[in-house]
Amino acid sequence: MVDDATDVPSGSDAADAVSIPAKPDSVSNDTTAHFTEDFRQQLAAMEAGVSEEEREAIAALPSGSALLVVRRGPNVGARFLLDADSTVAGRHPDADIFLDDVTVSRRHAEFVRTGTAFQVRDLGSLNGTYFDGVRIDSALLSDGAEVQVGKFRLTFYASRADRVPTR
Repeated sequence: MVDDATDVPSGSDAADAVSIPAKPDSVSNDTTAHFTEDFRQQLAAMEAGVSEEEREAIAALPSGSALLVVRRGPNVGARFLLDADSTVAGRHPDADIFLDDVTVSRRHAEFVRTGTAFQVRDLGSLNGTYFDGVRIDSALLSDGAEVQVGKFRLTFYASRADRVPTR
């Protein structure tokens, strides 16, 4: 036998412990959830496949610096610190960021810092430099943007001290 007020079989221990009304007295339609900026950043990092170690490295970046993380291509997981006004990426052994693959020009791309903002510029490479999938001559980098240099796909992370809060 089922009790209409609880939808729990009568005579059971569960019926004595739980009382669920058949029709609630009031129903709230407010389903708005509010999340902090820190939670949003953690969620974005998880969706982007950022490991806990990478998240800690990004959080520790001083103002005026940034981090590039290799997501695809040779050296997956490699990290490169951008903390100078000019950082050259290429296949030449003397490049600031050495990317050893024939799809990369000797001096392929340059990361330029102006204040706390970073820009990527193609240096006349044969295969081009791509920003979020589009071939560019230069582009202003935003947090989480993807830069492709040859087979390498690098994700850009700005210092958390320099990020402009989003609402």
